[in-house]
Amino acid sequence: MPGKISDPWLGFLWELPRPTGDVDFIEIRPSNAGGELLQIAGEGSEFARTHRLYFHRVTVAEYPEAYASRLIDLTPKGFKRLRLRAFEVHDLVLAKLGRNSARDRADVEFLVGKGVIDKHVLEERFEAELRPYVLNEARHTDSLRLWLDAFFGANP
Repeated sequence: MPGKISDPWLGFLWELPRPTGDVDFIEIRPSNAGGELLQIAGEGSEFARTHRLYFHRVTVAEYPEAYASRLIDLTPKGFKRLRLRAFEVHDLVLAKLGRNSARDRADVEFLVGKGVIDKHVLEERFEAELRPYVLNEARHTDSLRLWLDAFFGANP
């Protein structure tokens, strides 16, 4: 059951100190396995109560067109029927752009501070893989410019 996931991996991959209790996913294969996953490990499930972690299906999301080619495999050794993959860091940042919440901005600021975000990669990927496909191009463009100014300032 391969899946594409994000957020909790900010802590796992980049040591984000803010805990999160949900694993967002955008795709599960086979597609009918999503309902089963949510029954077993969705919000309010026994799994969620035991592990203080639950799975959540993201139904509206905007992310770079070629994200799948850059997914990071997080599958623990020994797993044979489950594959866990997370967005590459620039794709994760761009996926947060549309919502542009205070928490999203804090996550981006943290990642920039860790030195894992390349401003030019972010700009290039936005222009080539996200901007042409978003519903509100002006809002996304403005948000990206604000983020770049706030978190990179005059730095190249």
